[in-house]
Amino acid sequence: MPEPQTVDPEVSRAKFARELADYRALEETYRKRGQILLDATFPQVCVMFAVPKLRPSPILACVVVDFTDYDVQPLSVRFVDPFTREPVKAKDMPLPMLRRPPVPPGMPMEMYLQLMQQGALQMSNLLQTNGPEDPPFLCLPRVREYHDNPAHTGDAWLLHRRSGEGSLAFILDTIWTHGINPIENYQLVAQTPTINVGLDLQRVPE
Repeated sequence: MPEPQTVDPEVSRAKFARELADYRALEETYRKRGQILLDATFPQVCVMFAVPKLRPSPILACVVVDFTDYDVQPLSVRFVDPFTREPVKAKDMPLPMLRRPPVPPGMPMEMYLQLMQQGALQMSNLLQTNGPEDPPFLCLPRVREYHDNPAHTGDAWLLHRRSGEGSLAFILDTIWTHGINPIENYQLVAQTPTINVGLDLQRVPE
């Protein structure tokens, strides 16, 4: 359920309409990369993410972006089941959103990728959770769940509000860039009836 609206709703409605119009202008491009707008009724936008380069193309994420109190408050991002809209538990979330460490100065890319594959260099995950039964949240400044987390009380939304990096387009592009774009192939796990996705490490952003 949306949170209560405490600021002038016309302000949030106007920003919602503007950002939705910006999305609609590029909707065909977004669709080709597997980003599909399911519905948009103020204050929420629901977008599904698939991987069109794979056949069959899996649906790996779906988010509800909530504009309630925007932009006095940042946008809220919740990962949901695309069919039921129920929150997804961390244990059922198939999509990591990885960030690789910077390439050390002077290190050849081939050596860097080899160290990554060997696990000598650790990637961080933008998706965090309090436990496997809890919903994951996007641990990213400019997202409401990040700023509401007690661990980030020193990083206020107002410090980022005018940066432009808290918009609908920014958030959806971050999910695509760190979660969908790096996926390169399916990986069949022979021991169990499980199919995982393989990543192209060069596509994982820093």
